Amino acid sequence: MSSTLNAGQGGPQSLKKVLGPLQLWGIAVGLVISGEYFGWSYGWNTAGTLGFLAATVLVAAMYATFIFSFTELSTAIPHAGGPFAYARRAFGPFGGFVAGFATLVEFVFAPPAISLAIGAYLNVQFPSVDPKMIALGAYVVFIALNWVGVSIAATFELFVTLLAIFELLLFMGIVAPGWSFDNFIAHGWSGENEFSGAALAGIFASIPFAIWFFLAIEGAAMAAEEARDPKRTIPVAYIAGILTLLTLAFGVMLFAGGVGDWRQLANINDPLPQAMKAVVGDNSGWLHMLVWIGLFGLIASFHGIIMGYSRQIFALARAGYLPSYFAALSPRFQTPHRALLAGGVIGVAAIFSDSWISFGGQTLTANIVTMSVFGAIVMYIMSMASLFKLRATEPDLERPYRAPFYPVFPAIALALGVFCLGAMVWFNTLLAGVFLGLFALAAAYFFLTGQQRADAPEDAMLAGSR
Repeated sequence: MSSTLNAGQGGPQSLKKVLGPLQLWGIAVGLVISGEYFGWSYGWNTAGTLGFLAATVLVAAMYATFIFSFTELSTAIPHAGGPFAYARRAFGPFGGFVAGFATLVEFVFAPPAISLAIGAYLNVQFPSVDPKMIALGAYVVFIALNWVGVSIAATFELFVTLLAIFELLLFMGIVAPGWSFDNFIAHGWSGENEFSGAALAGIFASIPFAIWFFLAIEGAAMAAEEARDPKRTIPVAYIAGILTLLTLAFGVMLFAGGVGDWRQLANINDPLPQAMKAVVGDNSGWLHMLVWIGLFGLIASFHGIIMGYSRQIFALARAGYLPSYFAALSPRFQTPHRALLAGGVIGVAAIFSDSWISFGGQTLTANIVTMSVFGAIVMYIMSMASLFKLRATEPDLERPYRAPFYPVFPAIALALGVFCLGAMVWFNTLLAGVFLGLFALAAAYFFLTGQQRADAPEDAMLAGSR
């Protein structure tokens, strides 16, 4: 993803148009691909294999209908702010604030979870190294690379994404001889043999981890300003991307769950290497290859989401929703260095905050994942509401791509989003309270800084309302 930023003539800074459909597909899938390697297996801890399968089917329906609908917004309003820009145009400044806050939470809390997974994967090779120190090192390396402009180019992002997909397919092929349907269904409902009320509760509680399979695919919208022909490239990238991820998510989950006792994989950061051990043993070259190549998938997502949060912070600051300090560019490298550092500080703090993030019977990683998902779900709801509002208020807005089966698809996505948010609040009361507390602080800042938004450069895509 190019990080070159250009100043418009008397207007806000804009991004160079360099990306084609294959590169955008690589970004869309690359942002998410780490979710196939870790994080999702915590869903087994609450729902069992069969319960989590049911939750994943529900979430997959939400994402499929969401992406087919969201693509209409990203082609009609190709803005680096993504959902913030859509909600701002539909609902005015406060709507933009809600969507921008939610997107920021999603993209700031996802990287620490991914960095912890990078630490866990490398810990398989180097057991004496603290995974948290590896996670910290990952932040330092990739923030530094983004700062000096030596970011992973879109073509390399595409390369590592293809490599990560190949590795997931290879994993399925290698463990297939050891796969057993009996293993997969053993204690399949919340650790029990039979479906029960507790199993239903477990399904609802596992929703955040099913969402982790697909979380951040919408982040490719933040590269819309860089697409050479967004009217054509964005629909191709998004539709191909969601079909790719649906295939991988179900494939990885089904194959990993049937090679041994899945309960041994239900509360760890490296389920695929551990699942492969059950088939090939501890010293197999296949296992070491999975660890090293699997890192490329984690790195692709980690780098892509760091780019995403820096763009979101930059876009919000450019529009006056955050201090203009964060919209500044490095004088030497012309990169949003302050935005990179701001998100990095929050992420590193999350990594080392076991005392307040590890609660409710879940691990540090599980709670960080859940916090990120809270932001994502609120953003999904705001995006679908924006789609309906803009159809009503701006019927003449140019829409190169129109959501199929409108209004059914966006209505399904909206209804499932509201349902998932309700389930998450019910089963994660403490984290919901943390999310609401952060929202209250951010809202107070919003209401105190109206002049800051009035002084921001005009942006036609935000339709003027301040």
